This record gives sequence, C-alpha cells and structure tokens, in this order.
Amino acid sequence: MTTLEPKAGERVMDVRVTDDAISVYLYDGRTITVPLAWYPRLLHATPAQRSNWRITGAGYRIHWPDVDEDLSAQGLLRGAPAPHTAAKAA
Repeated sequence: MTTLEPKAGERVMDVRVTDDAISVYLYDGRTITVPLAWYPRLLHATPAQRSNWRITGAGYRIHWPDVDEDLSAQGLLRGAPAPHTAAKAA
C-alpha cells in the first residue's frame, strides 16, 4: 500500500468553525466544509477553544491545543470523520 503525498495546493490557508460546521480554506482555492458533529472534541468545546487553532505539519494539519484535536487536509478531503472512541468526560 502506498501513501499519497499531499500536494502544495492542499496546504491550509484559513479555518472557520461555527456551531454546526468546520470550513477549511486551502491555498488551491478549495473550501472543505464538514459537520462539526464528526469531531466530538470540537463539538463539545467552547467557542473560545474552537477559535484557538494553529496550522501545523508544514501547513497540512490543523491543531486545537485546548482540546488536543488534530485534523489533516488529506483526511478532510477524504471525508474522514474522527474514529469512534469513548468520549472523554466533559
């Protein structure tokens, strides 16, 4: 099995999180919008925690330090929700 390398245009430019969705803006002009419900840590985070994100992984990943959540542009492009695991106590 081979792993596809991310393309330069798939780098994250900006992120917006609402009460319902996460929108990730890529340098190639695409916008990926997915339901916030796919990522329980972000769903249950406060608006301040959701707005505290940074781009990591050479521009291909997003990290929310307050809730220890990481998303990749490749995963979002594949439509991959968070794995089903036992939710942490709030």
